[in-house]
Amino acid sequence: MKTEGFAKTLVIAEKPSVAQDIVRALTPTVGKFDKHDDHFENDRYVVTSAVGHLVEIAAPEQFDVKRGKWSFAHLPVLPPYFDLKPIDKTKSRLSAVVRLAKRKDVGRLINACDAGREGELIFRLIEQYAGGQKNGQYQSLGKPVQRLWLQSMTPAAIRDGFAHLRSDEQMQGLADAARSRSEADWMVGINGTRAMTAFNSRDGGFFLTTVGRVQTPTLSIVVEREEKIRAHRSRDYWEIHASFQAEAGAYPGKWFDPAFKKPSGEDADAELKADRVWNQRDATAIADAVRGQSATVKEESKPTTQASGLLYDLTSLQREANGRFGFSAKTTLQLAQSLYERHKALTYPRTDSRALPEDYLPTVKQTFEMLADSGMKHLAPHALTALNNGYIRPTKRIFDNSKVSDHFAIIPTLQAPSGLSDAEQKLYDLVVRRFLAVFFPSAEFTVTTRITTVAVPAVPAGHNFKTEGKVLVKPGWMAVYGKEAAEDVTDAKEGDKGQNLVPVRPGETVRTESVEPKGLKTKPPARYSEATLLGAMEGAGKTIDDDELREAMQEKGLGTPATRAATIEGLLTEKYIIREGREIIPTAKAFQLMTLLRGLGVEELSKAELTGEWEYKLAQMEKGQLSRSAFMAEIAQMTEHMVKKAKEYDRDTIPGNYATLQTPCPNCGGVVKENYRRYTCTGADGRSDGCGFSFGKSPAGRTFEPEEAELLLASKKIGPLEGFRSKAGWPFVAEIVIKFVEEDKNWKLEFDFGDDKKGEETGELVDFSASESLGACPKCGSPVHEHGANYVCSKAVPTEAQPTPICDFKSGKIILQQPVAREQMHKLLETGKTDLLDKFVSMRTRRAFKAFLAWDKEAGKVNFEFAPSKFPPRKTAAGATAKAAPAKKAAAAKAAPAKKAAAKKTAATKTATVKVPKAPRKTTPGAGLKPSEALAAVIGAEPVARTEVIKKLWDYIKANGLQDATNKRSINADAKLTPVFGKPQVTMFELAGIVGKHLS
Repeated sequence: MKTEGFAKTLVIAEKPSVAQDIVRALTPTVGKFDKHDDHFENDRYVVTSAVGHLVEIAAPEQFDVKRGKWSFAHLPVLPPYFDLKPIDKTKSRLSAVVRLAKRKDVGRLINACDAGREGELIFRLIEQYAGGQKNGQYQSLGKPVQRLWLQSMTPAAIRDGFAHLRSDEQMQGLADAARSRSEADWMVGINGTRAMTAFNSRDGGFFLTTVGRVQTPTLSIVVEREEKIRAHRSRDYWEIHASFQAEAGAYPGKWFDPAFKKPSGEDADAELKADRVWNQRDATAIADAVRGQSATVKEESKPTTQASGLLYDLTSLQREANGRFGFSAKTTLQLAQSLYERHKALTYPRTDSRALPEDYLPTVKQTFEMLADSGMKHLAPHALTALNNGYIRPTKRIFDNSKVSDHFAIIPTLQAPSGLSDAEQKLYDLVVRRFLAVFFPSAEFTVTTRITTVAVPAVPAGHNFKTEGKVLVKPGWMAVYGKEAAEDVTDAKEGDKGQNLVPVRPGETVRTESVEPKGLKTKPPARYSEATLLGAMEGAGKTIDDDELREAMQEKGLGTPATRAATIEGLLTEKYIIREGREIIPTAKAFQLMTLLRGLGVEELSKAELTGEWEYKLAQMEKGQLSRSAFMAEIAQMTEHMVKKAKEYDRDTIPGNYATLQTPCPNCGGVVKENYRRYTCTGADGRSDGCGFSFGKSPAGRTFEPEEAELLLASKKIGPLEGFRSKAGWPFVAEIVIKFVEEDKNWKLEFDFGDDKKGEETGELVDFSASESLGACPKCGSPVHEHGANYVCSKAVPTEAQPTPICDFKSGKIILQQPVAREQMHKLLETGKTDLLDKFVSMRTRRAFKAFLAWDKEAGKVNFEFAPSKFPPRKTAAGATAKAAPAKKAAAAKAAPAKKAAAKKTAATKTATVKVPKAPRKTTPGAGLKPSEALAAVIGAEPVARTEVIKKLWDYIKANGLQDATNKRSINADAKLTPVFGKPQVTMFELAGIVGKHLS
């Protein structure tokens, strides 16, 4: 831990909590540290931290494409080097770390980020960013670098790590692998997404089609399962269930064929099983033959044990929480992160390890003592039992350095939590129970297998029935779970498994009391839930045939524990999959992507082999057996191949498994069939060119499900639907209609934005008699109903009772992509606001956010209301400076008389520079810009701020229904607006420029 030749050494950890652990471990040997806003410091060390990734890679400005980036003309994008870009939300932390790294008294850096590829990348990008640009490229800072490699965070382990720092040369292979993986992901993701989007948008519109090294194979897993479900043809089979009477009582049994052998090979029928009979005649014959007959019994009983599950890593915790509580992977991660960061109750959750470091036994004992004294009545007794019985012992199943990666398993900390939410408490209990259980003895059972043979003259070997019993003898770790134990016992099911069997004497003959053939049907494989999909992602490597690639993927799978939840959420956001209850179902857009990749011959993008191949080569790079330049050259070649395939594909459609609609063509009555891009008429015979009627499968980037296309064709209208995107990429909601166009003598698909003013303009009356009111209008008290794409006051549209609307209350059924259910609108009308809704998406940042919808009486409309922050406001530098001001004044007062005036002046100057929060800007009547005569005729002649002008104009435009019915982004000028616009129609994007000309 010496720092000869250097003034100070900067230690950069990955997270603030690790920086604190390092400071606590070093203090006894190098002296006390002073705490500053963003670092700790003594005379030898400066210790600071990132907060995960602070910098990301990006294409340099001169090599990237902004305009026309979705065009083949600019693909592939293969920059000769990568730029570095600060991550917006952590810019202040990056600035603080860079400032420390550049300090003249800092002569050496220690990388104390997590021990793994990502930790290496986080540090390397920060260090390079601190070095700044030379000749247009970022260069190293130039200060010596060493690596702290920790797998345990105990003080002794940290001190030992500082005593055995690794050199920069030792880490170069890992650094190259980390950087290469990041750049390769960028190249494949950016080029793949742009190429597939360009291909799908060739016929017009904008159809965003995202692909990625982890995202696309994950989607492929879900699609392939759905294809098997759709291809499954249910088959009838029979099981024969019997009840046998022994002296001690009755027991059940199920017929099976002891000569059955499980089929093998690619064409093997997985539905063939030893206890299935494939026709009713044979099943009935067996039942009739054994009914009422005597039988002999053979049985074997043997003891068996079952150990507790291993400690949790993030993926196994997410799977368990999804199975038990229905939590999504994202929710579990958020809860675990809160328990780690806010409550300090769990260790770091983003881990792929299920073991603890070998030096962690003392900490584990302390944790058990905390739990025993914690007052948590449902957990404390088990912790006390473990302590009293000496269960906490070193074992390789729990303590194993070779199975600890960047982080160890998720376990409770020494901090007993309080004030947890219900969901946080459930997750905390789940982790604590597993932590306790893993140290308890194995559960002990007696397993009995009983074969009952009924002698039948026509069958020399007789008919055999199997009965299995499993009896819990000693609960062991299951005691920790109490009533939940039955769920954790393997094979503890009703019927012929898991029951406590009545005894049968050796040599006893039993009688077949009843026997019934039970008719059943084969079932398709189950759809994925988040729990099973996480498991499939984790074990994706098991589906790879190549041994070397499978070995490379063995501990990796698809993604990392920290990113798998985000991958699933990304697929949901892009509408590739949907959740229905706990099931995950791929959409038509997902099938379309898989059809495209297969048809273009770039199927490798959808296979886990790509990740396996990368992991294999990156592992070689870490060992110095493969150069970074060779790997990146292969990635560039693969990227060029992928883009070339998409760019040069010249056939009209792509081969695939396409649907035939039941509803006939509205123009000629022919058969309407699906192809890659469209639903099109194929004539009365279903094989000709048809009458020319067709409509696109993916208008504005949203792909129709076959059921939606069927409904649209049958009713000529569907919606409102969400998920459409404009050419600029903005999401919007609309209805879709099929209308007859006289000019073309055919039917055409159009968007209908559900403008409720149509009725008012045409004089058509709205009938609410069959509609149930959702509550009273907050403006006028009249009933509010569903109407088109909105909830409207019954007096806001023309009705028989009120032909001329006199109210303007209206609120959308979908707001910023958040569906507003009827019950939520009812709640808003009853109580003033909805529940907290969590699927709003900002038009500006495109990020999801949570908010209440609430009636804003002052504004006279429905507005957002945000939940108050759970955290206190941060202390500002202004506050700290203000506190220091009296001390400065006191010091000035003690100055010598000759310097008194100067000191006062200096103190006053310093006090004057204290930053204080700005008071809200006050506006006085008459302040602002003066509108021209033409503009004054619309908004009034009072001076007004530019932003207020735009607001007033919009109020006028909406009040008078001047948005164009076919294009909401266009505004039609009335008599008052024509002198302002200077033309009959403008777009909303022109407004600001036009307004500027009318203000002085």
